[in-house]
Amino acid sequence: MYDFSTEIERRGSGDLMHEALLPRWGRDDLQPMWVADMDFAVCPDILNAIRRRLDHPILGYTVEPEDFWPSVQYWILSHHGWQVERPWLKFIPGIVKGIGMVINVFVKPDEKVIVMPPVYHPFFLTPRGNHREVVWNPLRRRDGGYYDIDFDNLEKVCDNKCRLLILCTPHNPAGICWDKETLQNLAAFCYDHHLLVISDEIHCDLALFGHKHIPFATVSDKARDISITFQAPTKTFNIAGVISSYAIVPNPEIRRKFYGWITANELDEANLFAPIATIAAYRHGEPWRRELIAYLEDNVRFVEDYCRQYIPGIRPLRPQASFLVWLDCRDLHLSHDALLDLFIDKAHLALNDGEMFGPGGEGFMRLNIGSPRSYIERGLRHLADAVNSTVGT
Repeated sequence: MYDFSTEIERRGSGDLMHEALLPRWGRDDLQPMWVADMDFAVCPDILNAIRRRLDHPILGYTVEPEDFWPSVQYWILSHHGWQVERPWLKFIPGIVKGIGMVINVFVKPDEKVIVMPPVYHPFFLTPRGNHREVVWNPLRRRDGGYYDIDFDNLEKVCDNKCRLLILCTPHNPAGICWDKETLQNLAAFCYDHHLLVISDEIHCDLALFGHKHIPFATVSDKARDISITFQAPTKTFNIAGVISSYAIVPNPEIRRKFYGWITANELDEANLFAPIATIAAYRHGEPWRRELIAYLEDNVRFVEDYCRQYIPGIRPLRPQASFLVWLDCRDLHLSHDALLDLFIDKAHLALNDGEMFGPGGEGFMRLNIGSPRSYIERGLRHLADAVNSTVGT
């Protein structure tokens, strides 16, 4: 029903995927497969809802549409089995911004933030930018390529200055849907050590291959009482340019402090199009999402098969969620600079390199497969040619 196979020219639209190539890589002739938005046309119901609003010639101050929060509650309940109460919800102007807000409200300048790399880099850049110390608790890589939380090390690094732990679930870049027992153990640890938890769940509606996302706050009473959950429709429905994120805070004391600060600074007022896009996505976007999931799963299989046949030195970790594939390139036995040279100067590809995700990311690259298959095949063909001419098969 929906078209995910047609390549859409994005150059000239002001898209970050292309416009940032020159300032970030020093050249604009690369095939971009990096930043985490997709190359698919947005669900028609969302575009039509925005177009209907644009039929009115005045774009002034507006009130929240009546169905904004009911649509969010409906989506969370129907997809994740979580009955979220209306007072728990608050608009935030982006999840990274939300992380910065939490840090400024709850973490004093001499206190610390725990981060579990390799992980989405703003998790440690944002605390550092706000002059808070980052404490590393690296994930433990196990056989098969997936990761576990290292609770033994967490006990060692957590001191009485640690106030916040930032959790990525589903995990970016490894695409892990954390299991309930892991989340319960993390909640118990953080509760006992008086740690607030930010649970970034922006990829929660993109679970693949039968995996299921479990909201952190639902796994136990302790998790509910210490958590601030961030979600959004933006990754799932490819509307990152329409900032539409929200926080979920069940604990009334945390909510009073955090939401009071947000309201006082008028950071909870959504732009005109955010509620419109969210309602359309959550009320009408499910058929589109289901077809997207099927297409992404086939893309993952294609990448796995292609690497197995043509680039055996690169092993993709099958994501349990999202459209990002964590490529293990360590069997190529290249230094970081040589790996970048391979992808950028020889294959002419722009990916996120593993080191930007912190300790444990060395020797990896993050590949965005949220594109038509022909586009992915072209990029992998360039990569295969570069690998074979550089390091051989």
